Amino acid sequence: MRDLTDFDEAGLAAPPLLETRGLTFAAGGRRLIDGVNLTLRPGRRVAIMGPNGAGKSLLLRLMHGLLTPADGGVLWQGRRLDAAARAAQAMVFQRPVLLRRSVLGNLSFALRARGVPRHLRPARAEEALARARLTGLARSPARRLSGGEQQRLALAMALAGRPWVLFLDEPTASLDPASTHAVEEMLAEAHAQGVTTVTVTHDAGQARRVGDDLVFLQAGRVAEAGPVASLLDAPRSGPLRAWTEGRLWLPDR
Repeated sequence: MRDLTDFDEAGLAAPPLLETRGLTFAAGGRRLIDGVNLTLRPGRRVAIMGPNGAGKSLLLRLMHGLLTPADGGVLWQGRRLDAAARAAQAMVFQRPVLLRRSVLGNLSFALRARGVPRHLRPARAEEALARARLTGLARSPARRLSGGEQQRLALAMALAGRPWVLFLDEPTASLDPASTHAVEEMLAEAHAQGVTTVTVTHDAGQARRVGDDLVFLQAGRVAEAGPVASLLDAPRSGPLRAWTEGRLWLPDR
């Protein structure tokens, strides 16, 4: 199978930023992630897709170091994933995790947690508010924002730490089209600034918009990986063909 991201956009080989090797996760006597090997290179945008229960969210959490694998591992720039590596990453969940503080208070907390020096925080917070188009709501309680505003705030908080890699777990699943567009615009801006993104989505249209490469999971394994457009237009694996045709994949057929 072709490496997920063999080349950067200039066609030149780029060293891996993150790798998973034989990554396995088990629970309840079942392998939910089963020997996943992936290579993520700087500046790429990866979309992860698959049916419910395929292990998409689990894979994201394992790559970010939130879960401990049963076997295999995650390498960051060729080294074992550690606290320093995780500090170069950020993650946005489907449901924003916000404190009972103002919008600005949440941003300030995120910057402090990231270790950003005090004298840099005001400018960073102002920049993040502008990026999320929330400047006029800086003093508003974060938990009273609309769903789309909350997700933009969560994304702004993640990007305020200037991560190298941003993981997103269905960040627009519960949002209307306008809010989805606003989040995708923020992702495009982040990508233009060099942020590598890994996005879990059920939406093929969104995968095309926010992904250069696609990883399609089935039962915890990589069924197919490669350029997002070519895979969705002409899937080769049975699981991805079934998914694009709107039917369940039955491996015994």
